[in-house]
Amino acid sequence: MKDVIWDGQYANTIIQNHNQIVQLNNQFVGQTDPINNQQYVPLQDFYVIKGQVPVEEVTINGQAYFVIDANNINPADIAGFYTYQGWVPNFIEAINTPGTYAAVLPGNSPVFQWTNTTGTVAYQTELYQRYIGYSAGRHLLVQSNGPLISYGVYTNIPGTYLISYITPQQVYNSSS
Repeated sequence: MKDVIWDGQYANTIIQNHNQIVQLNNQFVGQTDPINNQQYVPLQDFYVIKGQVPVEEVTINGQAYFVIDANNINPADIAGFYTYQGWVPNFIEAINTPGTYAAVLPGNSPVFQWTNTTGTVAYQTELYQRYIGYSAGRHLLVQSNGPLISYGVYTNIPGTYLISYITPQQVYNSSS
C-alpha cells in the first residue's frame, strides 16, 4: 500500500526508518559495491502487519492517502524490513509461501561476490546496517522454488510473530 500516513504508536519510528533509507539511498545508489563491482540499487523500507488493520482514506490537497492508526496494532504483530525496492512484492509472497525460510549470511559468504542484485543487496544491507544502529543486514529468504531475496530488518519494531524472519537461526552456506 503506497501513500500511507502512519498515526499513533510507531509513527515516529517508521518515519525515522524511512528517512534513514532515503538518506542512505541518496548517498550510495549509483556508487559501486567494492565486493562485486556492481552499482548499488535503491532499497525500500516496508512493514508487515499480521491480521487486518482499520485504514481510513483521506484526501489532502487533492492527493489520496491511507491513514493507518498504529494504536490498533499489537506490537507483536508488526515488523519492519528493507530490501531492493523491486523485490517488496516478492518478499511478501515468499514469506507467505510454505517452504520459505530465513537465513543469515556469514561475513565471508561468497554471496557478497555474486555479480547480480542478490549479491549487491546482501552487501548493501550490511553497509546500511553500519549507519542504522537499530537494524540488521545480511539476511536472506531462501525459497524452495524461487530466487534468493536479500534483506535487512529493523530491530526497533518488535514483530515477534515474524521472529523467524527477524532473527534467523540458520546460516546460509553457498559454495559459489
